[in-house]
Amino acid sequence: MNSPTELASPIAVDVYRARRERVLAALRARGGGVAIVPTAPEVMRNRDTDYPFRHDSYFYYLTGFTEPEATLVLDASAPPGEPASILFCRDKNVERETWEGFRFGPEAARDAFGFDDAFPVDTLDEEMPRLIADKPALHYALGTSADLDAQVRAWLAAVRAQSRSGVRAPAKAENLLPVLDEMRLVKDPHEIAIMRRAASISAEAHRRAMRACRPGMREYEIEAELLYTFRRHGAQAPAYGSIVAAGANACVLHYPAGNTIARDGDLILIDAACELDGYASDITRTFPASGRFTSSQRELYDIVLAAQTAAVDATRAGVTFDVPHQAALKVLSQGLLDTRILDKAKFGSVDDVLAQRAYARFYMHRTGHWIGMDVHDAGEYREADGPLDEQGARPWRTLVPGMALTIEPGLYVRAAEDVPEKYWNIGIRIEDDAIVTQSGCELLTREVPVAADEIEALMRESNADRS
Repeated sequence: MNSPTELASPIAVDVYRARRERVLAALRARGGGVAIVPTAPEVMRNRDTDYPFRHDSYFYYLTGFTEPEATLVLDASAPPGEPASILFCRDKNVERETWEGFRFGPEAARDAFGFDDAFPVDTLDEEMPRLIADKPALHYALGTSADLDAQVRAWLAAVRAQSRSGVRAPAKAENLLPVLDEMRLVKDPHEIAIMRRAASISAEAHRRAMRACRPGMREYEIEAELLYTFRRHGAQAPAYGSIVAAGANACVLHYPAGNTIARDGDLILIDAACELDGYASDITRTFPASGRFTSSQRELYDIVLAAQTAAVDATRAGVTFDVPHQAALKVLSQGLLDTRILDKAKFGSVDDVLAQRAYARFYMHRTGHWIGMDVHDAGEYREADGPLDEQGARPWRTLVPGMALTIEPGLYVRAAEDVPEKYWNIGIRIEDDAIVTQSGCELLTREVPVAADEIEALMRESNADRS
C-alpha cells in the first residue's frame, strides 16, 4: 500500500514549458496570434478578508505558478528569437511580503518557471497593446469574464488609435478553451503521478472516517476526520465541499455535512476527497454507522457494487464514454426489479425499465465524469463531428489511454407507498477514480475498502481497538 505524500512536488519546469510549446504550435497552425490566459481573481469573503486563493486551472496547467494577480501571454506570431512565452506577475515588495508572504517577482519567476520573459503585472495595460499590435488574432476564453473582455477592448482601442501610423489591430478573436480542453483531457505521466498521491491521501481519509464512526457522532465530527487527514498529509484543500450524509440525508445527492446525529442502523454516505498540487481526487463510500449492514442495506449495497464492477469492466480504450454508464444501468435496473422496488407487473424486463427510464427515480445521475485539475474536469463528452442521433445529439466520444474519469453508480430510495418499507431512506453511492488504459482501466482509489465484508472487517477492528 502506498503511503500518502507529505511533501509538495517540485516545479516541473519542463512539463509546463512543453505544454506552452504545444499551445504555441497549435496556434501557429491556425495562422498565429496572441493567447491570453489570466489566473483567477482574488475574491473578498467579508470585510478585509478574502477567500483562500485558488489559481485558475487553465493558467496553472500552462505555468505551474500559484500566485494571484498573474497573466500568461503566448505570442505565436513572435519572430524567431523573440519572447513567445511571457508572464506578468506581482513585483517584489518587501512590505507586502511581510504581510502576505513570499513573492517570486518577474525575474525570479521567469527563471524558475522557464518563461522567455516576465514583466510586473501593473504594466499589463501598457505592454499588451504593443504585444498584440499587427498580430492576426487574439485567443482567450471568450465571454467567460466581463473584466477580461473589458481589458481586451481597451487594448484593442489603444492599438486602433495608432491606425494612422500603419499599426493594425488583430482582425479576429477565437476561443482558446477548446485547444486547452483537448490537451487537459488526456493526462500525462506527471499528472497521473500527482493524481495517484491525491487518491492515496483521500483513501486514508476515508479509512480514518470509517474507523472513527460510531452511532451518536454528528456528521460534522466525521467530516473533521477527513479534513484533518487531507491537511496532515500535505493536501492543500478539499477538492470540493465534503458530503457526509447520515441516514435519509444520503438520498440528497449534494448534501453538505451538517449536524445530524448518526444513529444505530443508519448508513453513512461520504463523498469527499482532497486536492493536491492542483489535482483533484473524488471518492464515495457508503458504510453502516454501527459497523454492520442490515440485510436490506446489504442487498442494495451489493447491487450498486455489482453495477460499479460492470462499469469498471466496460471502461477501456476504444469504447465510448457512455458504455460504462449503460453497463451500470443494466445491473441497477435488474436490481430494482429483483427487489420489487420497481413493480414487475408494470415493468416486465430490464429493457422496459431502460426504455422508460424508470430507474431515474432511484438513480438520477450519470455513472461518471472527467476528473483532473477540476473535480468535474475540462473536456467535451461528445464528439465535435459525426451524425446526430434521433434526439439530435452528437456521438459520445471514444475513450483513449490517459483519460481520467470517475465510476460512481448509486441508488437513492426515498420513503414512498409503492416502495417496500424495508428499503426506505437508503442512499448508496460507490465511487472510484479511473485512468483509461488500452486493455481496461486503473483504479486509483482502491486503497479504501469497497466490498461490504471488507468494510465491516475494518470497522470491527476499529471497535476492538476502542474497547
